[in-house]
Parts: sequence; C-alpha cells; structure tokens
Amino acid sequence: MATETHGTEGTGLVFKPMDQFIVQPLFGGELGVFTITNTTLWMVLAIVGIFAMMVLGTARRATIPGRAQSVAELAYGFIYKMVEDVAGKDAVGFFPYIMTLFMFIVFSNFLGLIPMSFTPTSHFAVTVVLALLVFVTVTVVGFVKNGAKFLALFWVSSAPLALRPVLAIIEIISYFVRPMSHSIRLAGNVMAGHAVIKVFAGFAAIAVISPVSVLAITAMYGLEVLVSFIQAYVFTILTCVYLKDALHPSH
Repeated sequence: MATETHGTEGTGLVFKPMDQFIVQPLFGGELGVFTITNTTLWMVLAIVGIFAMMVLGTARRATIPGRAQSVAELAYGFIYKMVEDVAGKDAVGFFPYIMTLFMFIVFSNFLGLIPMSFTPTSHFAVTVVLALLVFVTVTVVGFVKNGAKFLALFWVSSAPLALRPVLAIIEIISYFVRPMSHSIRLAGNVMAGHAVIKVFAGFAAIAVISPVSVLAITAMYGLEVLVSFIQAYVFTILTCVYLKDALHPSH
C-alpha cells in the first residue's frame, strides 16, 4: 500500500488516494494479457509466504512447535473446524480448497499493509475470479451430488403455496448475485481502508494538523489489520455456507 503524498498544485494539496491501486507493468512497457505486473508480484509473494509458513514452517513436525508451526497449526485447526461446523462433516473433503482460499486472501491482505506494497485483493479482477470459482464449484457439486433435487434450494416448501413461485424467483436471483456480493464485499472493504489511510497521509503534510493525522493513520492502520483478517474470515465462512447449500439443498 503506497503511503507517499503528492505535492501541491496551485494553492491546495492534491490527494490521489486511488493511485495506489493502479496496475502497472513490473518491467515497463504496455499492459498485455501476459504482462507481469505489480499485482502478479504480490500474489506470488503471498503464495511464497503461505509455502514458507505451511510447508517449511512445519517441516520438522516438532513436538514443541516453534512460532511458524504454531501459527500454521492454529490456522489449520481454525479452518477445519469452520468447515466441519458450518458445512458439515461431509464437506471436509473440500477443506484443502477452502484452506487455500483463506490463506491466500489473508496473506494478500496483510502483505498489502506493508508501506509501498500492492494489495491484490483490492482489485475486483482478483476477487471476482475467487468468487466465481466458489460459485461454479458449489453449483457443480450441488448438481453432481443431488441431481435435479438441487433445485429444491430455490423452492421454499415451508412457505404458503401461493408465495412459493415468487420466493423461488427471489431465491434464484439471490443465488446468481452471490458472486457479485462475495467479491465486492472483499475488494470494497480492502480498497476503502487503504484509500482512507492515503487521505490521512496526505493531510500529514500540513504541519498544523499533522499530529492529528498521524494519530488517525495509526488508528486506521490498526483497524485495517483487523479488517484484513475479518474479510478473509467472512469470505471463507460464506464459502462454507454456500457449500452447505450445495450438499444439503432442501429448505
């Protein structure tokens, strides 16, 4: 997350809080389909960080775990219990996929808090792909496991008969809106927090309000640390909820 401030134009300060989200080629040139960008770099760094903690950090399998192994075991147990509690024991087979989603999002979010870094999860191009993968996965699983009975997800049998067709339309619309809400929630929250910090950083250049601005940046940074974890948690638990619907579609 870039925290540099821009200079003055005319008589007032110019803030460009959205500049930090610009996708740029890492080695110059023009953007193309296969161009390596700052987004690519920070996604790769997130993957490297996950590998370092989950594979290298647990390689010794120590009886008394070190810091990396402790965090890895805590993350493993946390997500495993989430999958089992929310989606059911028959969803445990999807644990590796859900664990991968959580670790990628949480690492991307936390790496984005490093000054001058870039946050991949602040871009809809990234979060939409993650959300669509979840949507396609649970839909395929729903039909493969249940066949036509998966459509029971849209039929509210407990409602009065006259209302069921109307509720079915609402359920279908809400189902296909899931990828949009799933992706916008993550990217929007991450982007908003980073932009606010950038604005406060711009005000820090004004000597009169600089102390207040620094305090605001500190408070927002602490909040962003919390949001980074919460948004990864929300994305993951919603994935478990959607998976539960696919495995047990009846209302």
